[in-house]
Amino acid sequence: MRISWLCRNFAPKSHVLWLGKSFVMSVLIRDVVNALEHFAPLPLQESYDNAGLQVGLTEAEVSGALLCLDVTEAVISEAVGMGCNLLVAHHPLLFRGLKTVADQDQVQRCVRLAIQNDLNIYAAHTNLDNAEDGVNFRIAEQLGLLDVELMQPRRVTVREEGRERTLMSGSGVLGYLPEGEDSLQFLQRVKQAFGVECLMHNELLQRPVQSVAICGGAGDFMLEEAIRRQADAFLTGEMHYHQYFGHDQQIQIGVLGHYQSEQYTIDLLYSVLSQAFPQLPLFRTAINTNPVKYL
Repeated sequence: MRISWLCRNFAPKSHVLWLGKSFVMSVLIRDVVNALEHFAPLPLQESYDNAGLQVGLTEAEVSGALLCLDVTEAVISEAVGMGCNLLVAHHPLLFRGLKTVADQDQVQRCVRLAIQNDLNIYAAHTNLDNAEDGVNFRIAEQLGLLDVELMQPRRVTVREEGRERTLMSGSGVLGYLPEGEDSLQFLQRVKQAFGVECLMHNELLQRPVQSVAICGGAGDFMLEEAIRRQADAFLTGEMHYHQYFGHDQQIQIGVLGHYQSEQYTIDLLYSVLSQAFPQLPLFRTAINTNPVKYL
């Protein structure tokens, strides 16, 4: 995976402190930002997105980082209680512009709480979705897919430290099961692998499933591309009602839920940062931030 390449080729500037008889390597917020944006540069994000540093100062030293999908007041309190001054999230806290920072909604309260506690917040969103070896590759890995590739690859040139490099980027992936599976068996395995309480799907496919297209989160816009690529199944986190129609025996649709489809993004962030900074205290949130409940 490109994570290993990142660790071999990306060396952030070190900050060495002398403590007694030993040297301690310190990590600044900007070092973490640089590592994340080397793996998933901001130019890979969609035009509507707002990935990147949300709250904080890049020259602060990192005491610890808590990794999460969503920024909530409870997650901020969790980070502060653990002695972390950095929160790395998948979904941006600041997705739209703020005109007021008061306590009128959750976003405003989170911003105030973060500033009050000197907590820095960073979000890696659609840039991480679109990155090669990014979020959708992690979903494919969880299902044991082979020969995973971007469904709509495009070349993106990014500038980093005065140099240009070209990356492949794309919104969804296509991979293959080692052998064909009965459609019901496949959907049951998906449900178990992602801990899905209610897996939505269309009519069961009457042929084996082997090629699988994936676009996590709100990825229903990739359904037509999955059909064009002749995938046996398409998995996503959200899908509009009318998109289920007209595809019986054409493709097996499976809708996991937004949170469920992206939950392993935390593991991806952990892999990137732990390999770039082995000495950095990293923690996964213990809070399930999924706002959708099931009866």
